[in-house]
Amino acid sequence: MKKLILLTAIGYQLLAVSFQTKAQSASVNPTAPVISFQKDTIDYGTIPHNADGYRAFKFTNTGKEPLMISETHGSCGCTVPTAPKEPIQPGQTAEIKVHYATDRVGQFTKTVTVTSNAANSPKILVIHGNVLPDAPIADASKGAPANTK
Repeated sequence: MKKLILLTAIGYQLLAVSFQTKAQSASVNPTAPVISFQKDTIDYGTIPHNADGYRAFKFTNTGKEPLMISETHGSCGCTVPTAPKEPIQPGQTAEIKVHYATDRVGQFTKTVTVTSNAANSPKILVIHGNVLPDAPIADASKGAPANTK
């Protein structure tokens, strides 16, 4: 009896997933804008402390309707994205600028979430790299060790 109840529950779940998938595929607009990024990850590499933290994700609207970016936000306050405010026409290229605060030393991996009217929204972008600490300053007053012979 328990097996029958379990199988029935699994059957209902599969049926529900099937209907949900069909409903989602039926609601996709074939002329909707599509945001296509050249790269969805930017590697800052190894950079000095307080280096230039600005980078840009380039994208194209490969759909058939204008693309409107409604929101971009970083995964923390140290990652600040800036997106175009005007509509991106079909075939037009634009960029989302990202500033990472390079005053934080060490390895980092952060995300930027882009929300728009695109068929593939939201889109998650990634930045990562390593910020080196400042080099120690040599103490000139100590100089070389004295010769004790």
